[in-house]
Amino acid sequence: MMMNEFMAMLKKNENEHPPPTKLLNLAEQLCQELESSTPGLEKLVEAMMECKNKRYFLTNIHVVRACVSVHIHKGQHDAACRLLEYCKAEEKEELLQLWYEIHYQRLMEKYQTDVLTALQKFRCRKRNPPPISLCPEGLKNRNYSEEVRQQLHRFAAEVTANPNKKQRVGIC
Repeated sequence: MMMNEFMAMLKKNENEHPPPTKLLNLAEQLCQELESSTPGLEKLVEAMMECKNKRYFLTNIHVVRACVSVHIHKGQHDAACRLLEYCKAEEKEELLQLWYEIHYQRLMEKYQTDVLTALQKFRCRKRNPPPISLCPEGLKNRNYSEEVRQQLHRFAAEVTANPNKKQRVGIC
């Protein structure tokens, strides 16, 4: 019932920029309700992604999650990644998790397994860093800054490579 209402509303408002809020809210609600129903979700996602207003739908995390889920289910990992790169949802942490889930799924399919070890997940994250659009502040870096590294190299060359506790305190 709601799906038919959504499809009719989508067709009626296909040239509206932006589409009515009611349509966007209905899309969110349907994505949540159809989360476990693959055929229904695929039909919904297909309709949203084929319309001219798809960028408006991709501002909602529930719609984004549904689209990514459908792409993964179809084995379209690259399409799921592209969708995440260009969506405008505010929930960056959840988008980042989806990014990693796509790559974990790809790796599980490659190794024909249902579970990845912590090490496999770590390596997967390192080999597939998220795009800047998902991490505008960049990934956390546990390394010292270039300035600090230069200071440490100078100290090692001029004083000693193995400083005692007193010398270590003096470096900073």
